Amino acid sequence: MIINRLIAKNWRNFQQINVLLRERQFIVGPNASGKSNLLDIFRFLRDIVKVDGGGFQKAVKDRDGISKIRCLAAQHDPEVAIEIHIADTSDAPTTWQYALGFRQEPRGHRRAYLTHEKVWKNKRLILNRPDKDDNEDPELLTQTALEQSATNAKFREIGKFLRNVTYLHLVPQFIRFADAIQGRIIEDDPFGQGFLERVASVHPSTRRSRLKKIEHALKIALPLFEKLEFVRDKNTGYPHLQAHYSHWCANQEGQRENQFSDGTLRLIGLLWSLLESDSIVLLEEPELSLNLGIVSQLAPLISRMRRNRQCQVLVSTQSDALLTEPGIDGTEVLMLTPSKEGTGVKPSSDFHDVCGLLKNGFTVGEIVLNRYAEQLDLLE
Repeated sequence: MIINRLIAKNWRNFQQINVLLRERQFIVGPNASGKSNLLDIFRFLRDIVKVDGGGFQKAVKDRDGISKIRCLAAQHDPEVAIEIHIADTSDAPTTWQYALGFRQEPRGHRRAYLTHEKVWKNKRLILNRPDKDDNEDPELLTQTALEQSATNAKFREIGKFLRNVTYLHLVPQFIRFADAIQGRIIEDDPFGQGFLERVASVHPSTRRSRLKKIEHALKIALPLFEKLEFVRDKNTGYPHLQAHYSHWCANQEGQRENQFSDGTLRLIGLLWSLLESDSIVLLEEPELSLNLGIVSQLAPLISRMRRNRQCQVLVSTQSDALLTEPGIDGTEVLMLTPSKEGTGVKPSSDFHDVCGLLKNGFTVGEIVLNRYAEQLDLLE
């Protein structure tokens, strides 16, 4: 399944969002336009339905409350709202719709409470809150039905889908200097501090299969790369990744992750994320630390690996090289346009000049980011 439409109101940078989404979606825009905040909508929904330590109140609290979530441009409308449409593919009819609206209590504890929560299955409304129970006990509106097993039986499939949203913005130093840092790992480990434990926790046969696919990709991307394997330290039992190169002697010990380059570590993390999720994978600027040759191959690589797992991949990027694949069409790129009223979101196919250039053989990468550069006169 994928989310084939996203509708939102007053979320972070955005007063209004209403866009169709594809199986592979790229998000581009100037710095501070809201690329990360757009991806955070999907992380927020995941946080609501997490089995351990999740829930609506915590998801809001982790983002410092509604006052930090609500768009600054929304001065007269205190409600934040999100609606997603879920289907088997981007072109298939919508199976599920989930809508959530919330605001802050005007007094008292200033908690977040629901203004509405609705679920449709095949366009038939099966949940509509506030309902009679909510009106009799307003305290119920501090929790979503989606997060409660006692109330979500008819639409539990939505929660299972959202629970598997994957986000990994791997910071190589967290892996390379893990022993020296030894700090508290942030919940859900978005920066890969516990990445090796994540690899170690997978069933051995699944782990071998994934690492073999990653090894194949690394052979293409890295000169003289030959082998990637999972090993454990003989003394401590700690998990490690070990690489071998074809120009080394046969009996030479492999290189461990603390000797990998930043680009190699980030590429391994990116590929692992694509291989472990059957839901949504969120990739934030995956081009960082990678040379242009590898970056130019990321889009087709994402497409191939996505098909193997049937997942949806949302990618924020500032790299024109990542968008040079001729197969990327205008609907696969969302363009963010900041203004005083909040950031606008449109597919690049909605801009006539972009469509004209695409028809004349230009790639999205050649058009879209140059379009932003023309809007910024850095010398003034």
